[in-house]
Amino acid sequence: MRIYERYTEAELNEIGLSGRIPEHVGIIMDGNGRWAKQRLMPRTFGHRAGMEALHEIVREAHCLGIKALTVYAFSTENWRRPVQEVNALFGLLTEYFEKEIDELDANGVRIVALGDLDPFPQKVKACMTDAIERTKNNTGLSFCIAINYGSRAEIVRAIKKIMLSGVPADEVGEDTVTSNLYTAGLPELDLIIRTAGEERLSNFLLWQAAYAEFVFTPVCWPDFDTAEFRRCIIEFMKRTRRFGKVVE
Repeated sequence: MRIYERYTEAELNEIGLSGRIPEHVGIIMDGNGRWAKQRLMPRTFGHRAGMEALHEIVREAHCLGIKALTVYAFSTENWRRPVQEVNALFGLLTEYFEKEIDELDANGVRIVALGDLDPFPQKVKACMTDAIERTKNNTGLSFCIAINYGSRAEIVRAIKKIMLSGVPADEVGEDTVTSNLYTAGLPELDLIIRTAGEERLSNFLLWQAAYAEFVFTPVCWPDFDTAEFRRCIIEFMKRTRRFGKVVE
């Protein structure tokens, strides 16, 4: 089991990351299937390699002092994939938490699920809920798994919650919606990274992405290492964020 040590200011300076580190990073982990195909292997081989990449990126996010990391693990549209692939993804998710939960918990990582867990097989759902419950009081990195997640469905869910709570229409504002999303209580989303060269959001954190910066990388997710993660963050740090205002 490894203990994650935060980088010192001197270490951050050395790797070019001293300054405005994003508080909340979202990652669309794309390219597992293409990575496997290039190696004449089944898609599940790519998903397993992607799981190994995730281990390193979670650790690096913690060491950099990022407050929240949200990864797109399984969308509401992914149910349309072949049953064998879906079941393999469920197995890998369960395996990930069985292997990683002790290390994550020991390092103060808090597990958060974004999405509806009810449709999942009992073993998957139990694994996720156990990890969430075990780490709920941790105060380190919030590691958010977007699973059975779709942003449009999330917004519809938030609207229904607001309506059922009886809030008058003229009292509903942006803060009302934000506080009823899965991401309630998390820092504002600063940066979205998408791997494997695609340049779209694919129904990921649409509301939260209003003023986020986007960085697209051609690197497939299994090859997305700490060096590429740092490169994406350095790109973010070069941006001038205006939030709709004129900057002189």
